[in-house]
Amino acid sequence: MSLATSQSTQNANAPLAERLRPQTINEVVGQRHLLGDGKPLANAIKAGVPHSMIFWGPPGVGKTTLARLLAEAFNAEMIGLSAVMAGIKDIREAVERAQLTRDQFGRRTIMFVDEVHRFNKSQQDAFLPHVESGLFTFIGATTENPSFEVISALLSRAQVYVLEALDTDALATMFTRAMAALDAKYLVDADARQLLIDYADGDGRRFLNSIEQLDAAIRSAGSGKVEQVTAEFVQSSLTRARARFDKGGEQFYDLISALHKSVRGSDPDASLYWFCRILEGGADPLYLGRRMIRMASEDIGLADPRALEITLSAVAAYERLGSPEGDLALAEACVFLAVAAKSNAVYTAYKQARKAAAESGTRPVPLRLRNAPTKLMKNLGYGDGYRYAHNEEDGFAAGETYFPDDMKSQRFYEPVDRGMEAKIKEKLDALRERNKT
Repeated sequence: MSLATSQSTQNANAPLAERLRPQTINEVVGQRHLLGDGKPLANAIKAGVPHSMIFWGPPGVGKTTLARLLAEAFNAEMIGLSAVMAGIKDIREAVERAQLTRDQFGRRTIMFVDEVHRFNKSQQDAFLPHVESGLFTFIGATTENPSFEVISALLSRAQVYVLEALDTDALATMFTRAMAALDAKYLVDADARQLLIDYADGDGRRFLNSIEQLDAAIRSAGSGKVEQVTAEFVQSSLTRARARFDKGGEQFYDLISALHKSVRGSDPDASLYWFCRILEGGADPLYLGRRMIRMASEDIGLADPRALEITLSAVAAYERLGSPEGDLALAEACVFLAVAAKSNAVYTAYKQARKAAAESGTRPVPLRLRNAPTKLMKNLGYGDGYRYAHNEEDGFAAGETYFPDDMKSQRFYEPVDRGMEAKIKEKLDALRERNKT
């Protein structure tokens, strides 16, 4: 067998995603905000001047492919490392190879590090002097927020580019290429194609793998038995993957943030949507319950004290029932939190009071506010001058102050004119007015 025949056979046996990997920058689908005319990477390629960069984006959007094509566009040697497998020894060997490439062949090197967020600080530090000296151009790829996962020294030397999930147009282009590569003799109707796109969820690799699985299912059915692929056939042949969700990662906290802000914004429909997105991603429902308890205290507070009660009851119901029965109780709490009157007055007051307590030192408790359970304490004046509020008019000791004697009275809690807090505000305003007389 000739070398050419062997390579041809090997390519034919490769996964569809590998066979359709773009061979030039022009073949890349998506990422027009980086590769379109006048955009950052297009400008760098046109100028022939590479710079260190970090590609941040979800899986299957072409981070590795783009790095390889940039190396070709800049006529550079590409050295690839995977942070999942590599260590300091591998980094040293890669640096030595870059030096050899420069010294013996006069070529520049692009050092590509996949999953760069998995390298610890010392491993990331190992690249710094060589990026600084220009020995190689650094390209890192990550699915995690570089702000948290990449050391600041490396971030300051590299431009961060955000790669986006592939949109419908990009996936439609990939679909056409896939059908040609598979030499498909069947038709895929519009609904089936859209379902495949929906299943991909912006992940090009997942999209092509699904098409390849579908093609295998059609071929196993026998020649001529499937002439048109319908949405029903897709559903019966493929298992839909969960939506992208990285528990504990950037996307996880983005979803939690969206839920919290939707509840705060009193939108029950958006709140339920994000709630279900998080559940679909595989989050622990009890974690959601804990976050909603926080929302009840932070964003609703005394505007509707039932919010905390209902949320606590929903969490207790879930602990008894589990999923899926208990999920509905949590969903009920989610909707109630969204439609409840909102107030962050207690939350704001708490933060101000904590700050004042931390800064005020250890001022003594006034004697009148101290208990006197022993004769000695009574003789020392504990409790002297205390006004028992229940014995005062309307149960209120007007004019009394309960702060330390050497500390000016402060006002932390300012109830809003919404829900139950409107009544609380009315009462407090009246009591504070009496304190002035």
